[in-house]
Amino acid sequence: MQFHLKATFRASVALALAPLTAFVAGAAQAETVVPQELADTPPPAYGATGLALSARDTKVKPGDDFDKYANGTWQAVTVIPADKAIINGFDVVAEVTQKQLRTLITAAPAGSRYGALYHSFMDEGRIEQLGAAPLLQDIAVVHALADKAAFSRFMGRSTGTFGMSLVSADISADPNFPTRTVLGIGQAGLGLPERDYYLKDTFKKQRDAYQAYIERTFALIGEPDPAGSARAVMAFETAAATVSWSAADRRDIDKSINPMSATELAGFAPGIDWSAWFDGVGVQAPARLIVGEKSAVRDLAKLYADTPLSTLKAWEAFHVTDQAARFLPKAFVDSRFEFIKSLVGVSTITPRWKRGVGLVDQQLGELVGKDYVAQNFPAEAKARMVVLVGNLKAAMANRIKSNPWMSQPTREAALAKLARMDVMVGYPDKWRDWDALRIDAGDLYGNVVRASAFNRAYEVSKLGKPLDRTEWGMNPQTVNAYNGFFENKIVFPAAILQQPFFGLSADDAVNYGAIGAVIGHEISHGFDDQGRKVDASGAQNDWWSKADVARFEAGAKVFGDQYAKFEVVPGTFVNPTLTMGENIADYAGVLVALDAYHKSLGGKPAPVIEGLTGDQRFFLGWAQVWRSKSRDEAMKSQATSNEHTPDRFRILGPLRNVDAWYAAFNVKPGDAMYIPPEQRARIW
Repeated sequence: MQFHLKATFRASVALALAPLTAFVAGAAQAETVVPQELADTPPPAYGATGLALSARDTKVKPGDDFDKYANGTWQAVTVIPADKAIINGFDVVAEVTQKQLRTLITAAPAGSRYGALYHSFMDEGRIEQLGAAPLLQDIAVVHALADKAAFSRFMGRSTGTFGMSLVSADISADPNFPTRTVLGIGQAGLGLPERDYYLKDTFKKQRDAYQAYIERTFALIGEPDPAGSARAVMAFETAAATVSWSAADRRDIDKSINPMSATELAGFAPGIDWSAWFDGVGVQAPARLIVGEKSAVRDLAKLYADTPLSTLKAWEAFHVTDQAARFLPKAFVDSRFEFIKSLVGVSTITPRWKRGVGLVDQQLGELVGKDYVAQNFPAEAKARMVVLVGNLKAAMANRIKSNPWMSQPTREAALAKLARMDVMVGYPDKWRDWDALRIDAGDLYGNVVRASAFNRAYEVSKLGKPLDRTEWGMNPQTVNAYNGFFENKIVFPAAILQQPFFGLSADDAVNYGAIGAVIGHEISHGFDDQGRKVDASGAQNDWWSKADVARFEAGAKVFGDQYAKFEVVPGTFVNPTLTMGENIADYAGVLVALDAYHKSLGGKPAPVIEGLTGDQRFFLGWAQVWRSKSRDEAMKSQATSNEHTPDRFRILGPLRNVDAWYAAFNVKPGDAMYIPPEQRARIW
């Protein structure tokens, strides 16, 4: 299952392990990590300011290690639960949100859609009774595919059900005509999180575990030669990884927007039967589409043409089973989890009720979301956020007006883009209609197939129609946020508007330092190395001068050189090329939010509360959002494949370049984090 609406090049404040979410949760399509029970972790005690002051280790000088100063005691007493790769501020909120959702879902009538879906997942007796029978019907379909045209059609169909395609399908705003929708095609086909898992020695352990999992899977479904089939699948995916683009290359808009017609695509990448593939997706061969990883799509099509049908069928049968595994008997679930353990270092599977809540959230998002906000998102929270966002946009405008590297025409274009940027808070203004979806409390496998097909049809129906900019790409109960580049909007779901990000009773300094800096982060993505390539209307259009670019890149290099020295785990360092956009957004978010906080004071001095000045509370608010503990396997994966720097360095990296942080905590030469003023980055 790979089909989902996405705002292409969405820059999101993401859970730190975004590429691993599907693997940890056992999902068949992109989804939020199902968080673990934080049973081993004392809940944070937020004081009158909204800060968890007991999390601090005040024996550590702020200028030596601000992460340890702000979070050291919490880190010392916190145990990462056995079913989790990382624990951070997002997990704290996600834990609360899951319990809110559980209350909502379990109170729903058994005959309701999300009540029935949850019941079907929790009915393990029924699942064991049915056994692998539902799956084996789908495996039989794979084995019956007569030729590569039929296989191409199946790959297209798999974009909305169990199965894998060598190329993905997405519908989003057209980057050249942003009032329209367009079909996007990109690289796909890998079962490991990222190409480097296949190609680098550092991931040999994970490769071996994956091949063993493939072999176990073939044994479970009765393949005659499990070991031989597993070797063939692994060789095929390794070949696919070899021609796939790196994560750093994929974030470059200039490289990744390649308009073609279906006819031109067939000529450029002739190895796939594109007519059959489009038919499987459920679309007419479009006169215009966008190819993402251009050379990869071409080379994957050639690989497809050169690969025996028998190998392709084995590969597809494995992925159908892998994606269906969490809806099958315990033998399939356990086999898959054995592989997941090697990826992220967890030792215990997520409790079943949480996986059930995650399934309902994934498949019936807005249906649950409408009830979620009615019960959990008070009107006063939205009203307070509207004021906060207004101050942030005003602060960003002032930063743009005084920015030293922007020429006047670029400054004017940036202000125009900012003025047109929509900020959406809490939940969408209109909700999807789910009346046509049938959910049966006794048919988990069928429910997932029907819900996936229903969601695919909903997305496909948008193609060729005007873009609805009011539509959300995240559910209200998602603990996340994003910048929709080609829609010029930022979205903040209701669920993220909880502590430590935001509290109705929290001090303004803390709210601005936490959710304010996150909002500033998202706003700034419209004006960074990739945002500069999209104008106020949402169209691909580089509106910076060459001189602006040169000045920006000079500042970015100073910043990147600092991050390149951050060692995530022994021998693995932050990749500043991959993470540059997110690092600069963190830096900009802190600066803009601090300005907005000062503006909110209305010229009055900030009060001292609990012995802390306003600026001190602000910076601690930022640090508590990113407090975390992680397993080495997870950190190595993040450094390899995620555009977000690991949490610890999201605290240290930006603040070392913020003059006000030095003043707030009296950071002096000789302190470990100290950077001389002339060597600090000056990007915003």
